[in-house]
Amino acid sequence: MDITNLIDSLSQDLSRAADVGGPDTKAAADRLLLALDPALRLVLMDALSQAATEIGEALPGVVIDVRVKGREPVFVVERATDAHAADEPFEPDDGDNSARITLRLPEVLKARAEALAARRGQSLNAWLVAAARAAASDETSERHRGGRRGPGHRMQGWVR
Repeated sequence: MDITNLIDSLSQDLSRAADVGGPDTKAAADRLLLALDPALRLVLMDALSQAATEIGEALPGVVIDVRVKGREPVFVVERATDAHAADEPFEPDDGDNSARITLRLPEVLKARAEALAARRGQSLNAWLVAAARAAASDETSERHRGGRRGPGHRMQGWVR
């Protein structure tokens, strides 16, 4: 989906509205529009993601993801596999509602995470949730054991 046209259209509308205020207002509006481009893209991506989630929930057996290709969102519609069915919608263990975040990863790391998720038959989201849960669980259990062990930490004692 090409959202650049939508952003350009909104920019033109705002620019025309700023014309009423004179040249200084128009110049200020043009500078603001340049700065707002990334924020507008994020808002549109969030709206598209929410819409995809709602549509996917209304269509049993279908998972709809919004992915970014270049600077543009792409809808990916897949039949829910057993792995997707187990993972979507996500039900947290601690009884809290789930939260949506935007996560920016280097392309190489994203590709590796997608490959690992695919090997497990999971969506990238489900794989990331499991990785975060495991990391949080490891940190909690380390605190209960009295600290972290690893490079730079020594263990002392003896074993029979």
